[in-house]
Amino acid sequence: MKSEQSLIRKSHFLGTKIRNLRKRNHLTMEDLSTRCMRVDPQLAPSVSYLSMIERGKRVPSADMLAVIAVVFQKDVHWFLDDNPESEAIIPTKGNRGGIEGIALEPSFLFSQDILQIAIPEMLSQTGTTGRQFAHLLIRAHQEHHQNHFPDLERAAEEVGLKQLAMSVEEMMFLAKRLGFSLNWQSKSVEYGVDEMGNPCRAIQTSFAEDNKIYLNDILQGCPTRLKYDLAVHMGHKVLHSQAGLKTVLMSGRKPVSDNPTPSSGLNAQDILHAWRSFEASFFAGALLCPKLAFRQLLDKQGYDIKVHQQLGVSASVVMRRMTVVSPYPHWHYFDAYAPGKLKAVYRGNGIPLPWGNMRQVQDPCQHWAVFRLINQKQTESSAQISILEVDGQPRIYCCESMNVDDLTDISHVLCAGIDLNPAIEAQGKDATAIATALKQACVKGGGSSAIPSKIKRDIATVAKILNIGWIERGLDSEARLICARGNHCPRMPSCYQGDTSSCE
Repeated sequence: MKSEQSLIRKSHFLGTKIRNLRKRNHLTMEDLSTRCMRVDPQLAPSVSYLSMIERGKRVPSADMLAVIAVVFQKDVHWFLDDNPESEAIIPTKGNRGGIEGIALEPSFLFSQDILQIAIPEMLSQTGTTGRQFAHLLIRAHQEHHQNHFPDLERAAEEVGLKQLAMSVEEMMFLAKRLGFSLNWQSKSVEYGVDEMGNPCRAIQTSFAEDNKIYLNDILQGCPTRLKYDLAVHMGHKVLHSQAGLKTVLMSGRKPVSDNPTPSSGLNAQDILHAWRSFEASFFAGALLCPKLAFRQLLDKQGYDIKVHQQLGVSASVVMRRMTVVSPYPHWHYFDAYAPGKLKAVYRGNGIPLPWGNMRQVQDPCQHWAVFRLINQKQTESSAQISILEVDGQPRIYCCESMNVDDLTDISHVLCAGIDLNPAIEAQGKDATAIATALKQACVKGGGSSAIPSKIKRDIATVAKILNIGWIERGLDSEARLICARGNHCPRMPSCYQGDTSSCE
């Protein structure tokens, strides 16, 4: 009896360890139960009991745990809390993007009841708004699924019939066919401060209510944004039946309300409204750039960002859709405003955030292309090969960035990029060794370097296989060392050794 009580006190991670071991060995619960029966049919757990063990609802007896340990060829003590192998309780992500997860164990501390109390308290103490937290949840969901939402794709295809490059007139026809009436009105720019207290401005481009879409006159001179707004409102109609809510779309950085310090409260409506907005935005991209036809066009054009001109859509729509339709899954996308606001983030390749979108840091790495272009505005897009250390290992990234202006004439930078390491490894090459050699060349060059010919050939081969033209253009420029935060700068001397001017 004493032994059983001791096991219970040390079993908080046991279920998670068994589940992760089972999955890493590609076993179903039926497989594991069957293998346990081969060891001892009397002590083997049933499938239903094994499920409860993995979910932390039951603790196996010492004898049953010994049977499970035999199957996995582990010592019984390995499954208990004092085991130092923390990897055993960390959930595996496979190739999914975003930051690494943590094990929500002991499970009783991560129960729904406890989280419902703890999360609002955490947001209140950190000053995180409900809207920000909602966007964080949605981004994690988006990255976990690597932008694959087939139900949203199908819904858009049923409305647009997979037609690529629709005109304004065709989009208006679709909106009217869904029961909308279109009305024009005049709206002026709003001025104020954002959630960080920085000056900002925005303009309402459209809103929909009671099957009526009210379009700002300014959209008559911007057909790409007009088509996007119509597509978003159609998305709300098709997916949410408008839900009796007024849907407002803005361009620019919307000022906070009269009080510049936003509330950190959280309610279910915050999460629901943010999710519906994401779904409608995704629907809009799928309607304007249907998956199969858009992928075929990108293949013909070598993933050239300029296809947005051919399609009559914004560069933002094209770059975001690239991360969805490409058969290569390791993409990221940023939309950055000065001085350091990331309006949109997607990290299907797990690249660390260069700058938080909930707060502003004091040591951003200005060698990221997305931030370098904020200060060095260019009329053409720019390709860059970068070396970034992730989890102690160097990785090679390539991105294409460009300056654009929103409807309030605020310049911001769009950036779409990929992680090249998986593509290099797919060709039987040692990606870590290649990245390490390129990093050493950049360190020797003071932070940047012409790409050595052998490495250039390896990357050029990958570029041709992926059929992404801007990777080859990136090879014509120097590779740059970048870091997630300036205080981790790998350059010698560091950009942040008392003087930030060297980062400019």
